[in-house]
This record gives sequence, C-alpha cells and structure tokens, in this order.
Amino acid sequence: MTEISRRSLLAMTGAGLGLAACGNGIGSQGAARLDSRVDATRAYLLSKYPGTQDLMNKAVGVLYMPLMTEAGFGVGGAYGRGALRINNVTVDYYSATSASIGFQIGAQQYAHALFFMTDKALADFRAADGWELGADARYALPDRGGAIGADTTTSLAPVIALVFGQAGLIAGATLAGSKYTRIIP
Repeated sequence: MTEISRRSLLAMTGAGLGLAACGNGIGSQGAARLDSRVDATRAYLLSKYPGTQDLMNKAVGVLYMPLMTEAGFGVGGAYGRGALRINNVTVDYYSATSASIGFQIGAQQYAHALFFMTDKALADFRAADGWELGADARYALPDRGGAIGADTTTSLAPVIALVFGQAGLIAGATLAGSKYTRIIP
C-alpha cells in the first residue's frame, strides 16, 4: 500500500471541491454578473443579427448562454452558465454541460441561445430535472449578412437553437448532447 502525501491529499480534495462547485451553482459568478453577461449577449444578438428581434418577439422564452467553453483532446467537454428569460425578465439560471469522445483537439468559446417557440416546449424545459437538447430543436444559422436563417421549417419548431460568436481552434460547435440544469448562482 502506498502512502499518500499531505500535498497530494490536499490537491485531490481541492480538485474534488472545484468539480463539485461547478455542478451545484456555487462559484464566483453571482446573479448580477450573470444577468449582465446575458444583457450583453442579447444586445450583441440584436445589433449583429437584427432578425433575432422577430424570433424574440415570437418566442415564449429565451435561454441565453453567454459563454460556453469547450475543450478536447480525444475526450472533450463543454460548460457554461446562462439565464432563462420570459418577457426579457430573468426567471431562472441554468448551467449547460456536454461531453464527447472522438477525434478532436483544441479549445473554443461560443455563445448560444435557445428560443422556446411554444408554451409546451418551455413548460417541459422548466419542469425537467435535467433537460437535454433533442430532435425537436432546429438550428438557425446566421449568415455573413447578419440575417438569421429562421425559415418556415425552423419557425414551426418548438425550440430554435442559435450558436454564435465562435472563437477558438475547434471547427464548429454543436449543442447535441448538451444537458441543461437549473442552478442557483
């Protein structure tokens, strides 16, 4: 049996507490800071992609995730925090996590927004213990002209996902397999 040094024990304990803090909403980001980031994200969407105003007007709720950080080297993961707004008023805070495995290397950051287009889709999201983005969601892709590709097909979808503001060294960003969990910031 090997002896564990005091330094190793402290390092393992610190790492474990850090991971636990990521999952339960404890951390340095408070509600005011998160709301400020959501305000900036919403303003960015409206200025860069004016078509999002129409989506916002039609949506019964919008989940803004201002900063998702994704990294991978064979095994990858992503994490971020955001706020659900109804009538542009924050009603809940959420974290999003995802994991992946496969050929990947690098890191990137991006933002995304989920537009809940029906009362049922929003109610299902809020009632779930941990909601996973599924096949009922459609992606709206911003083009270089600043328009949002929300055609008739996507506008009939119960949830419309928009990924934007990508920066980093991993090509593309996907929300498939992302799990959203209510948190207390």
